[in-house]
Amino acid sequence: MSASVIVTIDGPAGTGKSSAAAALSQRLGFDMLDTGAMYRAVALLAIERGVSENDGAGLARVMDASHIDVDFSSRPPAITLDGRDVGQRIRQVDITGIVSRIASHHEVRVRMVDAQRAVAAMHARLITEGRDQGTVVFPTAALRIWLDARPETRARRRADELTASGVAVEFATVLADIIARDASDRGRAEGPLACPVGAVCLDTSDLSFAEVVDELERAVRARLPCLSVGCGCGGSR
Repeated sequence: MSASVIVTIDGPAGTGKSSAAAALSQRLGFDMLDTGAMYRAVALLAIERGVSENDGAGLARVMDASHIDVDFSSRPPAITLDGRDVGQRIRQVDITGIVSRIASHHEVRVRMVDAQRAVAAMHARLITEGRDQGTVVFPTAALRIWLDARPETRARRRADELTASGVAVEFATVLADIIARDASDRGRAEGPLACPVGAVCLDTSDLSFAEVVDELERAVRARLPCLSVGCGCGGSR
C-alpha cells in the first residue's frame, strides 16, 4: 500500500475531538481512529485484571496477554477488548478517573504508538485524534490540527454529557477534574500534551459543533487540495 494520508487532531479533554473527528471523517470519506478510546480500553483491562494504574510493568503484561482492536466495520469504529465491544463501558467515570495515569507509563505508550501506526499502515486515509498524534505518533502527518477551548467550556460540555447519560455531577467537580487532567497530560514525561509544530489551531469555545466541523473541513481541503481534484490520494469530492 502507498503511504497513508493522515490528518491528526490533538487537544485537551473536552474540546470535542472525538465527535468532530467522526463527523469530519464522514464528510471526507476518511477512516477515523479514536486513540483515547484505546487508552481507555487499557484502563478497563487494568480494572478487570486487578492491576494498579501505577504499575506500568503489570499493565504491559496484561496488554501483551490481551487484544485491543478497532472494528472499522461500524461508524464510528468500535473499540473491542478480546473481541467484545467496550465502547460504552470505557466512557464511565471509573475509567475516566484513571486513564490519564494509565497513559503516563512508558510501557503502555510504546505499545499504543506501535498499535496506532499499525492501524495507519492499513488505511489509505485516516483521521486520528488524541493527545500526541501530531507530536509523537505521526509528526510528519499531512495535516496536524490542534483543538482547544476554555476549561470552563470544556467542563460544561462534559457535565452536560454526564447529566444526559443519567450521571449526577457537580460542575465545580467536573471543572476541577478537567484542570487536573490538563496538568497531568501536559506534565507527563511520555507523550505530553502539546500543540504540534506547524499545526492548524482552532479554539472551539464559542463555536457550535457544526461550525467546528466546517472549520476543520476547510482546513483539510485547503491543505490537501488533492481531495477535490483526484490526485491519487482517494478523495472523492
